[in-house]
This record gives sequence, structure tokens and C-alpha cells, in this order.
Amino acid sequence: MSTFSDALVVAADSALRTLFAVPRASQPCPTVPERHDDGALSTEDRRLAGALMRVNHVGEVCAQALYTAQAFAARWPGPGGRASNEALAQQLEEAGREETDHLAWTKARLDELGSRPSRLNPFWYAGAFGLGLLAGRLGQGPSLGFVVETERQVEAHLASHLDRLPAEDHASRAIVAQMKMDEARHARQAQQAGAAELPAPVKGMMRMAAKVMTTVAHRI
Repeated sequence: MSTFSDALVVAADSALRTLFAVPRASQPCPTVPERHDDGALSTEDRRLAGALMRVNHVGEVCAQALYTAQAFAARWPGPGGRASNEALAQQLEEAGREETDHLAWTKARLDELGSRPSRLNPFWYAGAFGLGLLAGRLGQGPSLGFVVETERQVEAHLASHLDRLPAEDHASRAIVAQMKMDEARHARQAQQAGAAELPAPVKGMMRMAAKVMTTVAHRI
């Protein structure tokens, strides 16, 4: 069983890897090689696809922060010496590892499009870590409820990108489609694990925060 000090090291390591290391996927990127022809994209299409994939990359940076923070909180001993929740921490870490594939895919696609990640990634990571830590400290039900609502909002966001991505950008569309399916699965798993329904005002605040992030990351 991990100790609290171990959890601190893991959290710090995750932040450094997410922000400064080249992410490595455990699964192959879901592109179709014979249809992966960026030469068919106009300059404007490449610019739009790059901006949208930058937003998606920021989302994956935030996902790493959220899952890391929630796993860290699950290992944080509660009041009165209450035991940490190692099973929940491991579930959150497993979801975070799967999200690393998305981080790697979106970064690679940004490189292919000649675009760049958001310059504000350290800021996005810090903000998401704080939210995840707060959700995690509220207990298993609210923490998993936060996962469910986050993943549902991300799924809807990715669906909107499938509508906006250039029709000829088969590579980006394949990545976003696979991400969308994975996010829906993570939401189902959290729901089945005992997620609590979040209050409507909390969901609204999460949508507002996501709107700010996606709007700014589209440009910066």
C-alpha cells in the first residue's frame, strides 16, 4: 500500500511528466494511414484543426491533473485518523494512465499540423489540480461524481469538435472520435463505482470554467 509520502512523490512526478516530458502512448494512435494525407488540407483548415487540437491537448493536461489530484486526495488520511481509500486511488490512477494516450495523440497531432500546445499549460494544470484536490477531499461519492460530470462535459465538447474539424482531416477526426468513446467509458465506470450526483450549480460552474479554458486555449 502506498504511503502519503509516496503519493506526494507520484503527484509531483505526474506534474513534471505532463508539462515537460514527451508523452508516450500505450496504445497506437487511432489514425488510418491510407487516409492520413495532410496535403489535402488548406492553410486555413490546418490552422483551425491545430487550434481545436490544442484545446483538446489542454483538456488532456487538465485530465492528468484532475486524476492525479483526486488519487492523491484519496490517499490523504481523513479526520480522526480515517483510513485512506487505496482502491479509489488506484481506479483514478488507471483512468489517468489511459488518458495519457490521449495526451500523446493530441501532442503528436499538433506537431503534424505545425501547431503548438497552449503556452498556459502550467496554469491549466495548476487550476485543474486544485479542483481535483477539492473534489477528492469531499469523499468517494462526490469525487467520482466530479469524474462523471467532467467526462460527460468533455464528451459533449469532443462531439462539437467532430462537427467543426475539417472534413478532410481524417487523422484529427479519428483521434477525437476515439477520445470521445474513452471519455464516455470513464464516466460509466465512475458511475458504476458509486458516483454521487453533483448539484446543478456545481455543474454550471464547471461548464463556465471549461468555457473559459477552451476559449483562451483556442488562441493561446
